[in-house]
Amino acid sequence: MASILAIDAAWTAFEPSGIALLHGEEGDWRCQAVAPSYEQFVDLVNGSRVDWTARPTGNEPAVEEWLRIAEHLNGAPVDLVTVDMPLSMSVINGRRAADDAISRAFGGRGCGTHTPNVKRPGEISDQLRIDFAELGYPLGTTRTPFGTTPALIEVYPHPALLLLLGADYRVPDKASRAGRYWPLLSPTERRRKIAGIWQEIYGALAANFSVSDLPLPTPDEAEHLRTSELKRFEDGLDALICGWVGIGYLQGRCTAYGDETAAIWTPSPKAIE
Repeated sequence: MASILAIDAAWTAFEPSGIALLHGEEGDWRCQAVAPSYEQFVDLVNGSRVDWTARPTGNEPAVEEWLRIAEHLNGAPVDLVTVDMPLSMSVINGRRAADDAISRAFGGRGCGTHTPNVKRPGEISDQLRIDFAELGYPLGTTRTPFGTTPALIEVYPHPALLLLLGADYRVPDKASRAGRYWPLLSPTERRRKIAGIWQEIYGALAANFSVSDLPLPTPDEAEHLRTSELKRFEDGLDALICGWVGIGYLQGRCTAYGDETAAIWTPSPKAIE
């Protein structure tokens, strides 16, 4: 039995972050919970259901509380935490070896990394790494044997999606970038395209674990939603992708790009065998 807490972490405390909890037993994985914000995940402990029509809010990370709630929902402690955010044993004040390694490997396919700095993600990243380490989840680097638990690992959904969907180039899945992806399409057509891609991603994830708590909008439904309303589903879906990478890590199907201070864990081709 194993469990993964997967977080699509915002780089500021003012933006909401998607979070998911996965549980696996004898190779059978399922999603226990997924929410578009920390606050809504915390509310699950009271038996509440996620209200995907409500606007999610940003909150400061509360690591101990997340782990407590995950254990309550799962019936066992979390084994692995996966986070889509730059994390390091050293102060992050610019590009890391991990960022450069990912960009060399996947930049030609549109999946280079953003450049972090002392402000973004800044203190949020430092505190997240420290808090998890104090609770027994040290940061996984290139010195960490794959599958080691308990652990905290950094993941990056974009190169993971290349493998998950068998794509040659970065998957256009961000609602806020739809105008850049398809400049000749109308806003309505762009929203339909985004929703269709999300359905494809969801289907690929569902082939790896059971998930029924993310009510993604259909293309018809997406026509009537604003970008801010679409974003909450995007964050939940990204958290599930982070969880899928975690399954690969536990099964020895990931590669660590970086060095002894920081690494981005990415599925290897055998992750979909």
